[in-house]
Amino acid sequence: MFSFHTSWKDRKDSYMNQPVPLQCTSLNFRDLQFAQAMLFAIEEINNSTDLLPGISVGYKIYDTCGSVARSVGVTLALANGNENVSVPSKTSCTKPAYVQAIIGETSSSPTIAVATVIGPFFVPVISHFATCACLSDKTKYPSFLRTIPSDYYQSRALAHLVKYFRWTWVGAIRSNNDYGNNGMATFTETAQQLGICLEYSVSFFRTDPYAKIQRILDIIKASTSRVIVAFLSRADLNVLLPEFSYHNLSGYQWIGSESWIFDSQTAEMDIHHILNGSIGLSIPKAHITGLREFILDEKPLKSSNNELFTEVWETLFSCKFKELKSSADIQRECTGHEDMTGVQSSFIDMSLMPLFNNVYKGVYAVAHALHNILSCNKTCNKTVQLDPFMVLQHIQKIHFTTKEGDEVHFNENGDPAAKYDIINWQTRENGTVEFVTVGLYDVSLTTEKQLKLQNKSLIWARNSKQVPVSVCSEKCRPGTRKVLQKGRPVCCYDCIRCAEGEISNITDSVTCVRCLPEFWSNERRDACIKKEAVFLSYEEIMGALLTAVALFGACMAIGVILIFFKYRKTPIVRANNSELSFLLLFSLILCFLCSLTFIGQPSDWSCMLQHVAFGITFVLCISCLLGKTIVVLMAFRATRPGSNVKKWFGQTQQRLCVTAFTLIQVIICIIWLTTSPPFPFKNFKEIKDKITLECALGSVVGFWAVLGYIGLLAILCFIFAFLARKLPDNFNEAKFITFSMLIFCVVWITFIPAYISSPGKFSVAVEIFAILASSFGLLICIFIPKCYIILLKPENNTKRNMMGKKVPNSL
Repeated sequence: MFSFHTSWKDRKDSYMNQPVPLQCTSLNFRDLQFAQAMLFAIEEINNSTDLLPGISVGYKIYDTCGSVARSVGVTLALANGNENVSVPSKTSCTKPAYVQAIIGETSSSPTIAVATVIGPFFVPVISHFATCACLSDKTKYPSFLRTIPSDYYQSRALAHLVKYFRWTWVGAIRSNNDYGNNGMATFTETAQQLGICLEYSVSFFRTDPYAKIQRILDIIKASTSRVIVAFLSRADLNVLLPEFSYHNLSGYQWIGSESWIFDSQTAEMDIHHILNGSIGLSIPKAHITGLREFILDEKPLKSSNNELFTEVWETLFSCKFKELKSSADIQRECTGHEDMTGVQSSFIDMSLMPLFNNVYKGVYAVAHALHNILSCNKTCNKTVQLDPFMVLQHIQKIHFTTKEGDEVHFNENGDPAAKYDIINWQTRENGTVEFVTVGLYDVSLTTEKQLKLQNKSLIWARNSKQVPVSVCSEKCRPGTRKVLQKGRPVCCYDCIRCAEGEISNITDSVTCVRCLPEFWSNERRDACIKKEAVFLSYEEIMGALLTAVALFGACMAIGVILIFFKYRKTPIVRANNSELSFLLLFSLILCFLCSLTFIGQPSDWSCMLQHVAFGITFVLCISCLLGKTIVVLMAFRATRPGSNVKKWFGQTQQRLCVTAFTLIQVIICIIWLTTSPPFPFKNFKEIKDKITLECALGSVVGFWAVLGYIGLLAILCFIFAFLARKLPDNFNEAKFITFSMLIFCVVWITFIPAYISSPGKFSVAVEIFAILASSFGLLICIFIPKCYIILLKPENNTKRNMMGKKVPNSL
C-alpha cells in the first residue's frame, strides 16, 4: 500500500446512492519510487537461485491517496480475501488469507489504522517510513514490524542534539497527527530531563485554515528562542514554508526530523533559504546496486499499471498520449519511449535511497521468512500450507545480510536497530542545497559515545560558522546562584550573588556552599580563602602604644622606688610604713608589666599567665593599700591613752595581713587553673571574615571570682580610707588612697560593659587599658604628691611638718 497521490477531490454525498470512489489528485513521486524499489526487490528475488528457488513472489499494489479511510478499506479487502474455498468450513475465520504480508504504509497515521484492523488476523505489516513510537506496542499492534527506527529513539536523539549545543530555550512545531504528537511528546519528556525548556509548542496539519498559520507566525516572531525543533511531516512543512519565506522568518536555527531533513523537494522549495543551516537526523546513507537503472527503465512502470504509467509519463514529459489528446490541446504527443535520463524531476532523484533501502529490506524479510518456512535448499517444499501467523513468527526471527552488507533483524517490538546520520543543510555557490553528513547517532553504543559530531564542518543559519545561542537566561557565573523567575520555566532565572561566607565555583550553580569556619569567601564569591588571624600584636599601632604606656608606667614606678630609696630616711618616706610603700611600688611595677602578657598571639601559657598575674598583682597592690589605710587608722587610735592597738597591728601583723589577702587570691587562681584554666581559642563569630585569636576564660566562675575578690578588697580599702579622710592632713595619706580607690573602682566598673561590648582584640585592649588606668591612678594619686614634696618642697619634709605642728616665727 502506497500513497501515489497526496490528496483527492471533494465529493458531495447525497446519501441516496452508493458513494463514488475517491478521485485522487497531486501525484506523489516519492511513493512511486517506493513502489519501484519494491518491484526491484521482487524481481531480484524471483530471479534468484539461492532465495526461494522455483518460487515466484506475487504482489498487488494499492494507491491509498493518503486517506486513512481508503487505507482501512484496502486492509479489510486484503483480510477478507476473494478466492473460493474448495472445502466448506464452519469456521470461516480459518480459511487461507489473501496475502501473506503487507508492505506499507508510508505515514504513521494510516499505518496505525492498517495495523489495528489487520492485527487480529496476524497478517504481517512491514512499514518503511511509519516511525511513531506508539507502533512498538505489541498489545495493540501484534503483527506490525518496520525497517525504520522508532521515533522513540529519534526524539531522544534530537533532544540530545539540542543539549550538545547547549540550547536550553527552544521552540517546537509538530504535525498534528500521530507522527508529530507522539514524537514531540517523547522529545519534550527527554528535553525536560536534560534541562531544556520549550518556549512554545504548536501543532499544524496541512488542511488547517490560514488563521492557524498566522497564529504560528505570530508566536515565532514574538519568541526569544532562536532554535526551532520541527517535528513535521514533509507535506505539512511544504505548506508552511512559503509563508515563512513571505514573512522572512530567517535567522532561526532549524532542527529537523527524518521526514524532511534530507528531502530534496523541500530544499528546492526553500528559495529564500529560510531553512539554511538546518541540522537533523536522517536514515543512514545506503546504496542498492541496479535500483537507479531499474527506476529509469520505463518497462516495470508500464507493466505495473497502465493508467498510473500514463499519468506519470504525461507529468514527467508534459505531453499527452495520442488517444487522449484533443484537437484543442497544444501539448506535444507522448510516444512512451522518451528518455528519462535528461528529465529534471524528483521521480529520478536518488537522494531518498535510504528509504528505498527500507522498502527493499522489508520485501527481503518476507522472502527470507518464506524461504525458511518452505525449507528451501535447492528446491522448496511447495506442499506447506502457508499461514500469516506462521509467516509473522518467522519474520520476527529472521537475521540476514543484504547484498550491500546491511544486517536485517527485528527486536521484540518489531523495530530495527536505531542508527541515524546527522545531516546539515549547506548552500553551495550555485544556490542549491547539499545534505552534508556531519555526525552519527548510534543507540547501540554506550551513552557517552552515542552522539558523534564534526563541529568544524557545520554551517549554521545565515551561513554562519558560529554556533547560535538560544537561552532564556545567560549562564550564572561562579560566585552566583540561580533563582527561578516566578511563573516561568526552569530555564528562566536570575543570577543572585552568593552571600558573604558562601561560594559557588561552578557555572549555573543552584546553591551556594558555606565555607568552613576557618575560611571565608573571596570578593568574587567563587573560592574560600583562609581567614586572617587577628590578635593584639606588638607590631600594630594600638599594641605598640599600649606597650609603650605600660613600660612608661613601670619606669615611673621604678623612678619612684629610686627616689624613695634615696630619701628613705626622710620623714615623709618613713611615715605610714615605708616597707608597705616599697611593696606597693613593686606590685605596681608588676601591674604595669602584666598588661604585656595580653599582647601577642595567645598560647596555653600566656592565657593562664595573663589572668593569674593580673589577679595576684592587683590583690597584692590593694592589700598593701589596705594595710597602709589600716596603719593610718591604727596610728591615731594608738595615740589615745590606754590604747594598745599598736600592739595588735604592728609590722608583723601588717606583713601577715598582706600575705593572707594575697594568698587567698593565689588559692582562687590555683583552683581556677586546675579545674578549667583559660586556653587559646579561635573565635569565628566575632568578626565574620576574620579569626579572632583570644583567650577563652575556661571557667567563667573562676574569672569573676578573681575580679570579685579584687573588687571586694578595693571596696574595703575605699571604706577605710574614707573613714580616715578627716585625720590631720600633713600626716594623713588616706585622702589620696580614697581618691585613688575612687578612680580604681570607676575604671573597673566601666570596664565591665566596655569589655562585653568590644569585639575581638579590642576587648583585650579594653582590659589592658583598665589595668594601666587603674595602675596609673594608684601611682599618681599616692606617690606623686610625696615625690613633689621630696624633690620640690624639701622644707616640708620634716617630722614637725608631718606631725602638723607649726614652725614658730623667728625673733
